[in-house]
Amino acid sequence: MRRRMSLGFSILILCLLCVTGTALAKERVKGDIKKSFNVKPGGELVLETDIGSIEVKAVSRNVVDVEVRFTPKSGTNRSIRELLEDFDIDFQHRGDDVFIRAEYLRRGSNFWNSIGRYVRVEFFISVPTSYNVDLKTSGGSISVDDLEGDVTSRTSGGSLHFGRIQGSVNGRTSGGSIELIESDGTAVLGTSGGGIRIGRVRGDVDAHTSGGSIDVDEVMGSIEASTSGGSVRAKITSQPENDCRLTTSGGSVTVYLDENVNVDVNASTSGGRVVTDFPVTIRGEISKRSLRAKINGGGPELYLRTSGGSIYIREN
Repeated sequence: MRRRMSLGFSILILCLLCVTGTALAKERVKGDIKKSFNVKPGGELVLETDIGSIEVKAVSRNVVDVEVRFTPKSGTNRSIRELLEDFDIDFQHRGDDVFIRAEYLRRGSNFWNSIGRYVRVEFFISVPTSYNVDLKTSGGSISVDDLEGDVTSRTSGGSLHFGRIQGSVNGRTSGGSIELIESDGTAVLGTSGGGIRIGRVRGDVDAHTSGGSIDVDEVMGSIEASTSGGSVRAKITSQPENDCRLTTSGGSVTVYLDENVNVDVNASTSGGRVVTDFPVTIRGEISKRSLRAKINGGGPELYLRTSGGSIYIREN
């Protein structure tokens, strides 16, 4: 009987060790936090937080270092310990992946008055050079430096910044601007309240904003870009395989094409004119406000629309 109890107790201890080896228990926040996890390249960081800005940088070490800082804002008389009594952070380490969940337990109508109004929450994280990240915050900006991996970022109240990403980028914000320096994959970016600035993208671009301009230095795939409150400018340097659409309700549209790009132009404006640098042959009525023509023999459709400006088709 004693032998059976001893064996059962050993199995229980072994199970507990296995569990603690893959996950860390949820901890109550009392001040700044620092954690470190050994991983291998190719893993993933998944972070979801109710509040706070997020900054991710790549380092040449096989480790994920996490630092969470809590800073009282000016005019705050209450202590950090008192303000963060109901703020929990759960860290989990599974193989080469790291999962972080930061949750304010009393979230409700007084959420911002109870914590966001008085405390600045910041996540500073370093990951291996080759790593994937999936980030979400309900209140703060997100910045991801140069990285070899896929990046997903979502925020309900802040800007997004991406460095040189050797992978795909998917970013969404409900209240801020978006900047992407470079991407080797596709770029899907959207904001409800800011401009979008994109450098070089070797894949396709899908960019939408309800309140700002869109500026794309170079896209080597197809592009779809639309805004309700600004101008659109894009440079297409390689032959697109699919149709391209650039539209705005409140500004001009300017597209630069390499001399060998083949497209069918479908351009129209209600508040300006259509101008092209390329020689085109037009059948039927000539209009200053619309243009349907083939460039270099034609190809995928280049759809251009604006209700409040002119359209320019420039040779790159």
